[in-house]
Amino acid sequence: MEEAAATGAALPVEAPPTNADLRLLLAVQSRLRTPAVVRTAQLMSHAGEHAAVWIAAGAAGALVDRGRRREWVEATAAVVAAHGASVVLKRVTRRTRPQHPHLLVHAGTPSRWSLPSSHATSTTAAVVAFGRLLGARRLAPLTPAMALSRLVVGVHYPSDVAAGSALGAAVAGVAPRVLRLLPAPLGRTRADRRR
Repeated sequence: MEEAAATGAALPVEAPPTNADLRLLLAVQSRLRTPAVVRTAQLMSHAGEHAAVWIAAGAAGALVDRGRRREWVEATAAVVAAHGASVVLKRVTRRTRPQHPHLLVHAGTPSRWSLPSSHATSTTAAVVAFGRLLGARRLAPLTPAMALSRLVVGVHYPSDVAAGSALGAAVAGVAPRVLRLLPAPLGRTRADRRR
């Protein structure tokens, strides 16, 4: 750069990405930009907005699986709690969403804050909480799929989705213990705990 300035040569108009997070985001977008992949990522974005798809899945589970209705309600509560935690943390971290001349944004967002990804948070919480009821192996692919979709639509850095996944797993992991501490009818009764 100094050499170019000294010789009077023109400097590049656009500087290359300055951090690994942005470089990885741009690399994902450049490799996964087919219309079908982008459309799928957009559909996942709409479905995951405000954890809607996971709340609907939990409600359906509670309606269909009457014998484990309480467990479905608790699992759905864990997803809602995780989503709420991500929204609060966004306002604490106040990291703005990715911006770069080569970045393509394929989805709208409800706010300008990006850390952590609420989609990754609620999806991971759903995988952990619903995985106890349906089998974790069946649901495990949903977490990386949703995380990747957030990069494809260009609204999150990789570290945003990693932080969201960690938060979702943590909240869903502690939720059963927290619910045991609550008094009935919110918490489990002694008879429920012995099941």
